[in-house]
Amino acid sequence: MKKNLVKNLIFAGAVVVYIICCFAMTPLTQAVVMDGDTAVGSLWSLLPPIVAIGLALITKEVYSSLFIGILSGAVIGAVALGTGFEGVMTYVVNEGLIANAADSYNVGILVFLVVLGAIVALMNKAGGSRAYGEWAARHIKTRAGANLSTFLLGVLIFVDDYFNCLTVGSVMRPVTDKHKVSRAKLAYLIDATAAPVCIIAPISSWAAAVSGTVEGVNGIQLFISTIPYNLYALLTLIMVLFISITNVDYGSMRIHERNAIQGDLFSGSRKTYQEEDKPSTSKGKVVDLIFPVLLLIAACVVGMLYTGGLFAGESIVDAFANCDASVGLSLGSLGALLIIILYFLLRGVLKFNECMDSLVSGFKQMVPAILILVFAWTLKSMTNRLGAGEFVKGLVENATAVQILLPMLLFLVALGLSFATGTSWGTFGILIPIVTSVFSGQLADVETTGIPTMVIICISACLAGAVCGDHCSPISDTTIMASTGAQCDHVTHVSTQLPYALTVAGVSALGYLLSGFVQNVFVVLGVSVVLMIGVLFVIRLLLGDDNKALPESPSSAAASQKKTGAVAPAKPAAPAKSSSSAGGKKKRKK
Repeated sequence: MKKNLVKNLIFAGAVVVYIICCFAMTPLTQAVVMDGDTAVGSLWSLLPPIVAIGLALITKEVYSSLFIGILSGAVIGAVALGTGFEGVMTYVVNEGLIANAADSYNVGILVFLVVLGAIVALMNKAGGSRAYGEWAARHIKTRAGANLSTFLLGVLIFVDDYFNCLTVGSVMRPVTDKHKVSRAKLAYLIDATAAPVCIIAPISSWAAAVSGTVEGVNGIQLFISTIPYNLYALLTLIMVLFISITNVDYGSMRIHERNAIQGDLFSGSRKTYQEEDKPSTSKGKVVDLIFPVLLLIAACVVGMLYTGGLFAGESIVDAFANCDASVGLSLGSLGALLIIILYFLLRGVLKFNECMDSLVSGFKQMVPAILILVFAWTLKSMTNRLGAGEFVKGLVENATAVQILLPMLLFLVALGLSFATGTSWGTFGILIPIVTSVFSGQLADVETTGIPTMVIICISACLAGAVCGDHCSPISDTTIMASTGAQCDHVTHVSTQLPYALTVAGVSALGYLLSGFVQNVFVVLGVSVVLMIGVLFVIRLLLGDDNKALPESPSSAAASQKKTGAVAPAKPAAPAKSSSSAGGKKKRKK
């Protein structure tokens, strides 16, 4: 109780200090200055996400925290523009919740989310998930194997981060649950192989987004050039491999992992997703999961290529660069859903009314994610309306004089902006044009001289920082999708992931500091990788006695005993209940 009170007081004090700084820099009545159609913001513009994120981490309640953040942004905008109470309600309802829920891109993502929930419900009802879990239990013997399987599947599905999070989660939940991997750890594995993989994959929706932000340069060529310098993404993959193989966890994640071994996959946190449908038949086979997943992947890829103009004569690379991920995922998932329903009917594992019931069940499972997404989108639009992008852009332009420190500064600014706004695409959409304008003289003859190394490093720093902030932010779409895919409490996922993400961020910042002095990819990447591995071994050493490998999961222990012929020692008889113990109950250590 006292600990929570101290946290609340510290947060309240920090917010008060921040507001005082806002008043010192700009009066509230001048918090937003309209320059044509652009809002030129001030320090006030970052207050709503700070309030929302701080409240979410302290109260562990994401819905009310996001709404309070939205409301604070509406109040700031109304006071600054003199629109009064009517303006507050307009910003929250009309221009906030309704506008974002009705946005065509957002609706496409919601359609994809609901359809994927329906497909997962169908696979569960048909017994495909259970059959796959039983098959995986026979072939994946250890916790490390379950973690690595999740990692490999995440790397293979590199087309889109939303698609990655939800597909990997639905496929791997039965496997990780079988080996007593906590839902918090599963959510981290999903999140760490979503955006970090997409940002280094030339054929992905992320490559398309990045290539569209640079004018006068071949966007795909520039994107490929940034991959070796994208330190955060590469180091995150190294970290995931390290902790998956060694079972070394730290921070609150370690508590979740130890509790999972004892059978509590959620560590007592509130379950925000309803229980999955139980199979209605015993005829389910592994193919009843594999076929729908492969069909969904193929259909979504075709859908994205279709929106990019592949069937109108565009090349595959250009089609990905021009695709509309929202429409493509919606088209692909809806087409896959129809074929999957027909497949289960022909297989005789589901009846028509059971298929229709699964559609409703899948929608219900996605309601928490839909609510969080709509609130997060509204908070982002509120922050943009207050001019956060223009405010940060001005700060960066003033800092471009020190070019040696520019990569590290861009990384840190991108991290902060992406964390506060919850959007990595919006972040590099703001910062990359600044970089190209700073180096416009060197880019004038790029077809002859090639893209300067410093430009590549600075753009890589923007991309890495944007992904890092997106990875840490509670209001990020990808973070929300990772929680949804793992069916993990959202705030639990954020709080357990932060120590890992910040560890990689610290090493990445040092790498970008080095890159300002030594513009050589082998030196920068090599030193960063060695430093990352060194930090992980130091953490392992500092854990000391607590660094012993986590005990085997019951399934792997039983398999080991069966293989060796060893017999587990009999459990001692439970002692008689003492009459002095109230109810005979004991508190479980966390």
